[in-house]
Amino acid sequence: MSEARTTVVIATRDRAPELERTLRQLTALRPPPPIVVVDNGSSDGTAERATAYPGVHVVRLPRNIGMAARNLGVAVARTPYVAFSDDDSWWADDALAEAERILDTHDDIGLVAAKTLVGKEEREDPVVALMADSPLGRPDGFPGPAVLGFLACSAVVRRAAYLQAAGFHPLLHFGAEEKLLSYDLAARGWWLCYAEEVRAHHHPSPVRPSPSWRERAELRNRMLITVMRRPLRRCLAEGFRAMARVPREPHVLGAIAGVFRRLPRALADRQRLPASVERRIRVLEHAHGG
Repeated sequence: MSEARTTVVIATRDRAPELERTLRQLTALRPPPPIVVVDNGSSDGTAERATAYPGVHVVRLPRNIGMAARNLGVAVARTPYVAFSDDDSWWADDALAEAERILDTHDDIGLVAAKTLVGKEEREDPVVALMADSPLGRPDGFPGPAVLGFLACSAVVRRAAYLQAAGFHPLLHFGAEEKLLSYDLAARGWWLCYAEEVRAHHHPSPVRPSPSWRERAELRNRMLITVMRRPLRRCLAEGFRAMARVPREPHVLGAIAGVFRRLPRALADRQRLPASVERRIRVLEHAHGG
């Protein structure tokens, strides 16, 4: 049996039953991949239960640092590729081998975004259609269209590219964190590619933030990403647009307040994207009405 060249990294918090289901699926893969579980300060015995599975390395954190916990998992990994799963998602039998083939063949691809199948019905996640129909086109020889986004529960990265881009930004904590990493990978010359043949299964946990909390966090983070990477005029336009929503959508005010609390750190990390990447972002915004 060939040796796995992809480590699966999972960040989790207080969802031990879902994590165990995911670990059962992942440890049944052949060849079995190394697995790193980063426990974000759970109080339900997550770490103890995860260590019972073969090939699983557990990193215990004293507090919840959000999706930046994945960075610690990547630091521990010793394989050239890393696949991200959530505690309620896992990879299809042939997915990691196919992603390895793509990354072996295309040394300019830094991330492979998978087809995500949701629930027992295996319906496509809505993001799949957006990636499959990406207006960025399909570079010659690529297995699928170029993208500038992905679902973190179903992506495989080249570890060297991920480290070069510094991984998921800790300021964002949770929500839309994939967008900033996509920009930072592209800024360093890496392509992101959607590959239909690489499949992941996602069975969403019932233990999850409320839709309003998630919407507020994602809006806050999208504005912060704009501050950190986009032109000033885009920052102003998004700010005015958000303020105009407040009278009819009061929760937007919470997102704006969150931006102001984090603004000094966002400005300290402001790095304008290369013109070529900014053009790709504008193509996507025009296509999606952004």
